[in-house]
Amino acid sequence: MQSVIDPVCGISVNPATARTKAVVEGKPYYFCAEGCRRAFVENPAKFLELQCDRPKGWWGRYVQRLKKATGGKAMKCH
Repeated sequence: MQSVIDPVCGISVNPATARTKAVVEGKPYYFCAEGCRRAFVENPAKFLELQCDRPKGWWGRYVQRLKKATGGKAMKCH
């Protein structure tokens, strides 16, 4: 199975070995840690609203993931 992206922190996660999972509106989401799953379940719209944006290049994607995951604060995912 291919890797998927943790919608909270942007880390690549293998669904077969993911530590945690949540189902929102019938769609499964996989997470690297319980903290990411908890943040997502509390407010899924916060993490899903930016999925339509497609910044160009690896730096644009990195910055998008960082902003989405941290809201400008230091990242605490584990």
